[in-house]
Amino acid sequence: MNWTEYTSKFSNILDGTFAEKPYDNSNYVEYVKLNNSRVKRWNKRLNISDEIKNSIAKINSPQTWILIIEHWCGDAANSAPVIHHLAELNDNITLDIQLRDDEPRLIEQYLTNGGESVPKLIVRDQNEEDLFTWGPRPKECQALVMMHKESDKTELEKKSELQNWYNDDKGQSILNEITELVLENITLVI
Repeated sequence: MNWTEYTSKFSNILDGTFAEKPYDNSNYVEYVKLNNSRVKRWNKRLNISDEIKNSIAKINSPQTWILIIEHWCGDAANSAPVIHHLAELNDNITLDIQLRDDEPRLIEQYLTNGGESVPKLIVRDQNEEDLFTWGPRPKECQALVMMHKESDKTELEKKSELQNWYNDDKGQSILNEITELVLENITLVI
């Protein structure tokens, strides 16, 4: 699906026209409501530096950026808009959004520590060869999540701390990490 289809599905879930599992559960619908507002906020406030824009402009051959996500996922709501805006910077990039739980389950080939964590970005060249993967979250944020596994904090405290990290970071870690991977794997076609 493309970005418009992805963002439109938020409305379909929230108005009840799409109520398949897990969206037949009110808790998941609440996650979607919160994530919808996060996506809208990131679309308005993300700032991409000229340096990053210039780096992404160096991609001069077709790439497919496959983004595996789910509407209920808070990390995806914070990362997907950033990845979308990066992809929009270069006509050689096609963003293909796939839902983790839909067939075919591509996520099974891109596990993180044995788990189906999302978001997961797979960048492929014009020959469908993987150039790199990224995800499920920026390195510093991942370290925070790992620290939380050993913490006595409540789930609410952990989620709040994680969202505060994303808000304070303003998407810059995602931008920098993906741009660094792009530059490491760029194939210049002359």
